[in-house]
Formats: sequence, structure tokens, C-alpha cells
Amino acid sequence: MVDPDELSARLTAELDERLAEADGQLASRYPGERPGRQPVHTAYVPADRFGAGTARSWGEEALALLDEHAAEFATVVADADIIRRVKAKLGDEPVEDLRVDFEDGYVGHSSEEEDEHVRTAAHALAEAQQDETAPPCSGIRIRSFDPASRARGVRTLTRFLTAYAEAKGSMDGFVVTLPKVTSTEQVAAFVHAASTIEDEIGLADEAVRFEVQVETPQTILGADGTALVARIVHASGGRLTGLHYGTYDYSAYLGIAAGQQSLEHPAADHAKLVMQAAAAGTGVRLSDGSTNVLPVGDAEAIHLAWDNHLRLVTRSLERGFYQGWDLHPGQLPTRYAATYTFFRGGLPKALERLATYAEQRQTDGPTGSIADEPATARALADFVLRGLDCGAVDAGEVGDVEELRRLAHR
Repeated sequence: MVDPDELSARLTAELDERLAEADGQLASRYPGERPGRQPVHTAYVPADRFGAGTARSWGEEALALLDEHAAEFATVVADADIIRRVKAKLGDEPVEDLRVDFEDGYVGHSSEEEDEHVRTAAHALAEAQQDETAPPCSGIRIRSFDPASRARGVRTLTRFLTAYAEAKGSMDGFVVTLPKVTSTEQVAAFVHAASTIEDEIGLADEAVRFEVQVETPQTILGADGTALVARIVHASGGRLTGLHYGTYDYSAYLGIAAGQQSLEHPAADHAKLVMQAAAAGTGVRLSDGSTNVLPVGDAEAIHLAWDNHLRLVTRSLERGFYQGWDLHPGQLPTRYAATYTFFRGGLPKALERLATYAEQRQTDGPTGSIADEPATARALADFVLRGLDCGAVDAGEVGDVEELRRLAHR
């Protein structure tokens, strides 16, 4: 007579041994969400226009635009509490993440001029940090590792990090943006360059982290027909913090006409869905791209640009892209208005479902019309915490924050 318990124990031991390597790979490749706060946006500033007070200046410009066009903004947002919160955010922390741009936004400069801008920008960013006026997250975008721009990209990276270290800049929240990636070899090359620079200038191991801009079809689909972006994530040696979609370069590579290039084009949605699947569970975060429709000009043009930006940011949030690019101070009001409306609008239902989930766990059975799984409870808790992180939600509105962190696996 077979003893089922003995058979079960023996099989379990055999399967543990058989699957040990796969279990280890799963744990190392998919460690879960990256801890800490994710910024809701990244503001790109050309290096020749960046100074220690840039983040504050963006906030001041955004507030001035709001004051000048208060009626237009009220028409777009139509919620006095959201407008109040947006104004407070612009006065207190107008930029959550800033990238000093030495790539597409930085044009018309000689190599000598770029060297000088590298030095001044590195010192300015360190100065802002020491004055406590810098955004919580920051970094630089260098030129790509394609053959034509590789030398300049490496030169900018090396000189910036050297000057930044000399100025006692902090590497906490500092990220390098690597654009137009077309191969896993370029990612491995960046890892090698970062490691070498760390050793030479005395930075801590893995202090230099980076994000990849998905700006070419090759990043999404490799020559062998597989999702190259997934291999890029796992070729980064744990240094990769994010995948950022590049609206206009990606669209242009596909031959999409300029008038149809948009965050909501089907080709953009396809790329971002692949990015989403590739990054899930790895700790690599996602960012949507930008819109080049800026709130400048007369009142009507500003109203239309704000309306468009608010709609696009909302669309990204609804699809699980909680970060995006902003190219102009005038986009900050609608960035925060859309984000705050999204999280505040979903807060009551999220809290209700979390309470029901907790009750179901205690009673071991459904107690409401929705029976949420643990994975959904994790997503609900993460939703509430994201609202807290960006200022959309106040701590007093959500109850036990530590319990939320536990549920969200933070």
C-alpha cells in the first residue's frame, strides 16, 4: 500500500532539486517592485539652460501662467480642491525628477562648449542639492552609444561624474539616461563604463544607475523576432531603473507622419505594452513619453494645450504608466492636475475594497460584491501609496500607512 504522505514528501524533495536553478533565476530576475517613491514625471532641461535654481524657476513660471490664465485652467480642471493642491505643489516641490539634457534638446554647441556646460551643470546640480532646492530625483541624458555619438557620450558621462563627485553631488536618486538603445551589447557597454568610472573616481559600487529610452523599433523587436527590451532589462546587472518611451523618435523610425505622431498612436501603445510585460516584476519602472504641444501663445492656444496634456496624462495613468516626460514649465499644472484627479478620484473605492479584502481575510469568505485576490489587494495598496507619494492624498485620509506598505510589498 502506497503511503501518500511519504510519496508527496519524496516528490517534493525531487522537484525542489529539479527546479532549484529555475527558482534561483526567477528570484534574481524578478525581485519585485523597486522600493521607494517613483516620480510622476521627468522634466528635460537643455544643459546650456540649466542652473541651480532651474527647478524653482519652473515652478514660478508655472504659477505665473496659472495666475494669468486662471479662467482657462479652471475650465480644464473644474475642481477647486485640485487647483489648490496643484498650486501648493508648484510652490513646494514643482519638479519631482529633472534630467540635464546633453542629447536631442541640446544642439548647436562645440565640443569645448559642451565640456564647459558639463562642468557648470555638475556644480549647479550639486549646489541645488546642498541648498535643498534640487528635485528629489535628477540626472543627465548623454548621447547614445551608437558609433557616431559614442565618444561624445562617454566623454560627457566621464567628465560630468568627475565634476559632480568633486562638487560632492549626491548619487541618491541620480540616474543617467541612455538614449536610442539598439542592442543588449550597448547596455552591457554602459555597465562596463559605469563600473570603470566608479573605480577610477572613487564612487561606491553600482552608484551609477541608468534608464533606457525606448526610441527605436530595434529596442522592442530584435532581429531574431524576440522582444529585445526584455533581454535589455536583464543585461543591466541590476543598474537599470527605468524604461522611458520616446514618442517622436520611435514614431519617426516607423515612418509615421509628423501629424500623427502621438502618445496614443496604436504603434505607441504596442511598444508600451511590450515594455510593460518586459519590466513586470523586475523592479524596472516605466515612463511614458512627452507631447510637443506646449501651452504657449494666446489664451485659446494655452487652453487647448492644457486640455490635450491633461487628457494624455490621464490616459497614461489609466494604462499603468505613472510617470511621463514634461518639456515646458507650463505642462506642470496639468501634470499634477491629472495625477491628483486620478488618485483622488480612485481613493474612496480603493479604500473600500481594501477594507472588504481585510474583512474577507478574517472571515475566510466573500463579504461584498467583489472578491479581490491578494495580487489585486497589492495593486490597490500601491495605488493609495502612489497617491500619498505625489501629494494627491493626505496621510490622514488613508489609515494605517504601514499596513498599506506591507500589502503593497514595499
